Amino acid sequence: MSTTTSLDVPNRQIRAAHSDSTITVYQAYSPALGGPAARDGRFPPAWKRERMTWIKPSFLWMMYRCGWASKAGQETVLAIDITRSGFDEALRGACLSHWKPGVHADREAWQQSLRATSARVQWDPERDLHLKPLPYRSLQLGLSGPASRAYADEWTVAIRDVTPLAREIRSLLRTGDEAAARALLPAETPYPAGPLPHLGA
Repeated sequence: MSTTTSLDVPNRQIRAAHSDSTITVYQAYSPALGGPAARDGRFPPAWKRERMTWIKPSFLWMMYRCGWASKAGQETVLAIDITRSGFDEALRGACLSHWKPGVHADREAWQQSLRATSARVQWDPERDLHLKPLPYRSLQLGLSGPASRAYADEWTVAIRDVTPLAREIRSLLRTGDEAAARALLPAETPYPAGPLPHLGA
């Protein structure tokens, strides 16, 4: 039995479901967009490839963001399997979305880095099963321009609709069956990204 506690988890660490070649990230959309994406296994032409899109390796952070698939425009939760090579490429070239002393020499250096990349990172509090904040952080990766287009048309391997899973877990929590709800959570383990000093990790 694992005895890992929140004290054992690094403050900034990527945790995800991943295989040797892919990593699973989550996004939530309206049924009009999410439905066709899951059906066809690719993002439809209506998916705006030029705008910033945020992908999240944490299932529970996605649940926090979309309210268990209940928020308007976020009723369809997608699990997107993308290539690790694409994800790693984005991480290597990414910049923190906010200036952090010690990571960049000064604000000007951070702003220059931000302008030079099409990928940015935020570290937000991870969430527990009840969507309360935990004392360590979860990665959000924002992609725009070339990175967004590559994500949609090159990196994406498969798209699955996990809305039924989200609703089932929420239903179990409402009836007080926390053990059953927890058993349904996707298994997320530390992702071997290595040190990421340019992202404060």
